[in-house]
Amino acid sequence: MNNPPVKKEQILVRITGQDRPGLTASVMQILAKYNAHILDIGQADIHSTLSLGILIRMDEAHSGQVMKELLFKATELGVNIGFSPISEDEYEDWVNRQGKNRYILTLLGRHLSAAQIEAATKVIAEQGLNIDAIRRLTGRQSMRNPERNHTRKCIEFSLRGNPKDRVQMQAELMRLSADMGMDFSLQLDDMYRRMRRLICFDMDSTLIQTEVIDELAMRAGVGDKVKAITESAMRGEIDFKESFTERVALLKGLDVSVMKEIAENLPITEGVDRLMYVLKRYGYKIAILSGGFTYFGKYLQDRYGIDYVYANELEIDENGKLTGHYLGEIVDGKRKAELLRLIAQVEKVDIRQTIAVGDGANDLPMLSQSGLGIAFHAKPRVVANAQQSINTIGIDGVLYFLGFKDSYLDEKGNA
Repeated sequence: MNNPPVKKEQILVRITGQDRPGLTASVMQILAKYNAHILDIGQADIHSTLSLGILIRMDEAHSGQVMKELLFKATELGVNIGFSPISEDEYEDWVNRQGKNRYILTLLGRHLSAAQIEAATKVIAEQGLNIDAIRRLTGRQSMRNPERNHTRKCIEFSLRGNPKDRVQMQAELMRLSADMGMDFSLQLDDMYRRMRRLICFDMDSTLIQTEVIDELAMRAGVGDKVKAITESAMRGEIDFKESFTERVALLKGLDVSVMKEIAENLPITEGVDRLMYVLKRYGYKIAILSGGFTYFGKYLQDRYGIDYVYANELEIDENGKLTGHYLGEIVDGKRKAELLRLIAQVEKVDIRQTIAVGDGANDLPMLSQSGLGIAFHAKPRVVANAQQSINTIGIDGVLYFLGFKDSYLDEKGNA
């Protein structure tokens, strides 16, 4: 005679309360005694307050005893416990939803308020996405010693589902970024996002807070003329090659010694030291792809251990004066995108594992070519065409878009 099949049931166990060492082990000891199968488990800890969920499948005959023993253990540990039966249909529906895409939405700013988070989560809900998890990437704040606090806040949402209209979602997030003073990055959560390996930076107005050609022009007495051409080119109003040729010609006769003085006093962008330290420590290849000049790129290369520098070379005559001409091919927007692809090939890095950061119209080709293109304190046209931007904090905000937490970094990297 065949024995009837053993009836199984699924139970969701929810535990909340003060966290303490050994709590999870005590719960698992009871479940193990009755051969419960763990279908899912998740835990969050906020201000030492635990929220633990365990979905189990077990023999229906033992479920009552298991819940009884768990209830006694919860009382002993001083935590709250609840139980919810989950039907097989509900469980299968949940399993089927797991096949949907996952996205990571990163919120970044000097400060993040409830109003800002409400606006972001409203966009998420309108697009039909579900929030699976929320992580704080920046450190906790001290109320007694506010001077120790970092002036940056970052929250990362793990989303599941397929946006109704990703283009519209991206546009809405960028609108919120401008209106509410916060930055966003929306990325598909795949292996390429988790394994970025090459990062390419523009130099002028990105790694440094100036345009070196403007600095040279001021020393040459043609500052206003060159600055006006530079701004027009960065806005995308005139061709970069044309503008570059015009500006270099105006530098004719400037003594080359001026370049050393400018290099030694470059205004480094907020967060560069921290960003470079972390990127080098974790093995990223770093490149400068600049429409500026090689002399200054090499200076930054020596200072930060940057792997590649591609920029423009000024011609110098036998008397140590600028001739008003340049040598070789101009590094414009098209060339930056080509160099990004070339370096990726040399380093055997998939293009989807690359990152590009820049501020000007001539950076758009490499921003769109890379796996993660970030507009940094960029011109309006660049922000309008970028997938993500950083406008509220320093350039080390790039680290949060890569998923770094402050707690991952040691004292120097966290400075």
